[in-house]
Amino acid sequence: MTTGMQFWDQGVWTFVVQLGVLMSGMMFANMLRRWIKPLRQSLIPSSVIGGFLILAINTIFKSNGIPIFQTNVLEMLTYHGLGLGFVAMALKTSDRVKSRRAKRDVFDTGVTVVSSYLLQGLAGLLITLGLSYFIGNWGASGLLLPMGFGQGPGQAYNWGNVYELATDYPAFDGGTSFGLTIAAMGFVSASIGGGIYLGIMKAKGRVKSSIVNADEMEDLTAERITAKGEIPLSESLDKLTVQIGLVFLTYIAAYALMHFSSLGLDMLGGFYKGTVKPLIWGFNFLIGTVCAMLLKYFFKVWREKGYMKREYRNNFMLNRIAGFMFDMMVVASIAAINLSAFERRDFWLPLLVISITGAVITYIQISVVSKKIFPDYSDEAFLSLYGMLTGTASTGVILVREIDPLFETPAANNLVYQQLWAIVFGFPMLLLMGIAPQSTQMSWITAAALFVLLVCMTAIQFRRFLFGRRKNRKPKSEKA
Repeated sequence: MTTGMQFWDQGVWTFVVQLGVLMSGMMFANMLRRWIKPLRQSLIPSSVIGGFLILAINTIFKSNGIPIFQTNVLEMLTYHGLGLGFVAMALKTSDRVKSRRAKRDVFDTGVTVVSSYLLQGLAGLLITLGLSYFIGNWGASGLLLPMGFGQGPGQAYNWGNVYELATDYPAFDGGTSFGLTIAAMGFVSASIGGGIYLGIMKAKGRVKSSIVNADEMEDLTAERITAKGEIPLSESLDKLTVQIGLVFLTYIAAYALMHFSSLGLDMLGGFYKGTVKPLIWGFNFLIGTVCAMLLKYFFKVWREKGYMKREYRNNFMLNRIAGFMFDMMVVASIAAINLSAFERRDFWLPLLVISITGAVITYIQISVVSKKIFPDYSDEAFLSLYGMLTGTASTGVILVREIDPLFETPAANNLVYQQLWAIVFGFPMLLLMGIAPQSTQMSWITAAALFVLLVCMTAIQFRRFLFGRRKNRKPKSEKA
């Protein structure tokens, strides 16, 4: 009698079927985007449209007790899709040594990300502290705004759970759902805000017709697909297989690093196990990027010493792998949104006020920053940063891909390499996240500290305008 797995067992097909539904949703959304002119002109990415279509269908089926998806599968795709996509982008080769300007742009991107987190956190915290004087104690829950908008569903879930357990006010018993709903509203904000900006660009003639028409979007040549000295497209191991293998090898190295780091935190227990450990695993994309940069360095050394005769990485294929991972991550993360917080009427007002305020202030801030700090590619910088700071990093990549499909501007790469600076400058805020929910007094102290940090980061952000050299400026009498 056979007791092993049968091919017709549901468990054999569950993951494949759910993956097929996600892919079908994206394909159907892409067809709708081509058939419906207003939808096509909005330039909203197909993966975003597909995600909301699947979310609506899954919500209907779930209400009838027949959910289409297992939540853990969607969360797994969301979590790993972001990390694998960033690894693929970080592994790309670069023919030129990064200039001082490129390094400065990466630094400025990291500073901009942190300043936006601080602005979102300060605004959200002030909103919930203000509401606490009128409709119940909401305490520090507004700090979930940067976690849901800037960090996405993963961190919104982690910190929502931390706040739910750390606070003693009954209004925040559903902290996890509260955080996930903010993340959901972030995706809505990314789609609407990004669509509005793309529409404005199109109306002003800043979107080339070749970009609007997907059939003429790419002018691919042999040099774009493969470079001299690379391994052939097909030999004993297919070239695409090599690229995917390098991505997963790097990601496994990141896993090993996170795993051994967590062992020490488990021994310390307490704050470290409950707060620092989730942060480490939540920043899998950052650790993966670091591992990819280390692998690139080893490849460079091996090529110089003659140990490696050919180039194994291919930028074209790595871009396609990253694109697939980001598309899958976006559609899965939107489909995984939990709207149960809206079932509680007392959540409606704080959620709407926090989400609308977060979307508006982020749009205004990034619009100003992109024009001042990144004047050479301000449109691409806005879409990448706004998408990242309201959805996730992959949302930013998806939006910027609408006008820069081959990632020819530094906007997408800035999102990859800014992570280290964002962690360095954002670490004080992460400490404040754990302090704020302890009491109302600590929440107000946190708000004051966030304001001071925001002023400091803004000064660093606009340092060239505040502290730059003035010798090249003409006196007023010499101006025409």
